[in-house]
Order: sequence, then structure tokens, then C-alpha cells
Amino acid sequence: MRKPFLLALLGAVPLAVTSCKNPVCSFRGTINQPENLTMRKSLLRKGMGDFCKQMTSRNAPLKLSTDSPVIGRFYPTQCNAGEGELLNVTFSGYGYAFTNVTKKMTFNGGGSAAYKYDFQVTEGDRCDVYAYFRPARVDASTFNVYRIEGTMASVFNTFSSFGDNFGKQMVSKKLQEGFTVIAKDGNEQNVDFALGVVPLGKRPFHPYQVDPADGRVTYENERTEVHQNQRDFVGPISVEESGKALFVRASVDGVQAIDVMLMRKADGDASLRLYHEYPQSGPLAAPPIDGQVLQARVEMNRAISVAPGMYYVVFDNTPSAGQVAPPVNALDDRAAVVNYLIQIGDAS
Repeated sequence: MRKPFLLALLGAVPLAVTSCKNPVCSFRGTINQPENLTMRKSLLRKGMGDFCKQMTSRNAPLKLSTDSPVIGRFYPTQCNAGEGELLNVTFSGYGYAFTNVTKKMTFNGGGSAAYKYDFQVTEGDRCDVYAYFRPARVDASTFNVYRIEGTMASVFNTFSSFGDNFGKQMVSKKLQEGFTVIAKDGNEQNVDFALGVVPLGKRPFHPYQVDPADGRVTYENERTEVHQNQRDFVGPISVEESGKALFVRASVDGVQAIDVMLMRKADGDASLRLYHEYPQSGPLAAPPIDGQVLQARVEMNRAISVAPGMYYVVFDNTPSAGQVAPPVNALDDRAAVVNYLIQIGDAS
């Protein structure tokens, strides 16, 4: 639950050293040598000029561990970053998460930390670039519970600051783990993110295999849990050129069906704010521009043509939006476990 802040960093890091047929692949033996740290830092620093722009233009999935499903998201709204010998970052935003005790919990928070940075390139047939961000110090961390769906947990939180204090401590702990950004085959269209320091050559878990030769940009390739009467807002997803489509592959287990909806950013932002503001899920702020039912044991594989702009893909397990009306039973929470892959590519 306190991972949003570190994961926001994961979603934000641009790699100057990641491009197709990158020259670092030809000189990796020299680049990887310990005495060339200054050169590696100089190359990586060139790609971090728009750090905050990237950080505030996407979400950070929240997980209890690297290989566990997404249980919520953090949406950065403010960021300040300075690059030098250290990457100094201060950020804040809002989000939501689900636990068995609280059910839906929304929060506001942020953090401030400094990271040492470096990168290494794998040897052998592959040329994977691993950018490492190791903590130098954690200056501050905040976590403030905003709304809680669970009645008993909400009453408890009213009379105690335990939740806020615990959250703040966990933010600090996760910031201290650092993070790793991996560009497979030195390609910025095929990037992985992970908490902590991932050994060179190791890979985080993703449910779908991605073809690096298809020319598509992967936005997210994850597994999420969408509990009873909950939603998950994946985005905002930026489509910068005309003639593009959003490619959505997904499968669901644990329930009979859920809704998968596409919303424009303005409508998605408004719906997300309602989701953050109220403990109980209600109607969306506006109708989606596209929607389809995702049924158990039937994989979704769609290409949705879109105009340039920004969008959300919403996984909905509520009776108040979409076509599916799942039963709401306080004693029988049926979580939808969704594997999904969202990519941007040519419409034809």
C-alpha cells in the first residue's frame, strides 16, 4: 500500500541509453567496466530531463510484492527533480488500494528521496540495459488515509492515527529499496520496472509474452485484482499520432465476467476523482467511448482505433457501470483476477 511512491518513480524513468540498435550494445564490454562509471552516469543523465513530465503523466501500479497482482494505483500530480551526482526527487499525488480489512481505501501522499544511478548491459546474444537507482537518502515520506470503505476500519481510523503513521513508515521503507529499469534488447518500447536491485540478466514477471518486432509500445503488462464493487483505472495512456490503435489483450478468473471500458482522459479523470472521493463506488462521471464484456475462459484480444489524445482503460467489477451487474454480497467477496496487456500501435 505504501509502494505507490516508489512505483511512481518506476513509471517515470526515461533511458537515454535505450533505443533500437543502441551503440551501447557494441561497446558493452568497455561500458560495463567499473572505471567507466562517470561515462555511464553521463549517458543516463541525458535521458532524465523530462523525468517529472513522464512521472505525472501516468499511474504507478501498487503491489504487495514484485510478482503479486496489482491491488491499487498511485497517480502523481506534482513532481520536482534535480539531476547531478544524485537524482533528487520530491513528489506527491493520490491513489487507492484494496485490503481485506479496509476494502477500498483512498489516500494522499508523497515522498522525497535521493538516488545514486548507474546502468549495466548484459553479455551474450541479448543486449538488455539495466538502469539501477540505489537510495542515497530518504528525506521525507507522507501517507494520509482519505476514505475507507470498510465500516469497522473507518470507525477505527477516525479515533487513531495508526493507519497514517504505519503508512508513512512503509513509504520510507519502500523508498529505501531503490528500483531497477530494464530495457530489453536496448529498446525503449520494451521496458520493465521492478522494486529493488534486480540482478543483471533477471526478469520481472509479466503475464503476456511481447513480440519486440511488432512495433507496438507496451503501456502495461500486468495482473490485477478487482474486488467486488471495485474498479481499476489504467492510465492515462498517451496516443500521440493519428492512425493508431490501443491493443488490449485480457483474461479474467474468479468471476463470471467484468466490464472493460475505454474512457477519454477528461472523463476518466472525473470518474477517478469520484472513486477517490467517495468510499462506495457509484456511477461513472461520463459514459465510456467503448466497452466490452470480458468473460471467464474467453480471452479478449481487441484493437481499438483511437484519435490522438489520452485515455483510460477501466476494469469494472461493479453493478453501477457497464453491462455486467455482479452481485454484491458483503460476506462473499469475489475478486476478478485479470491478466492484461495494453499496447499502442498502428491501426492497420
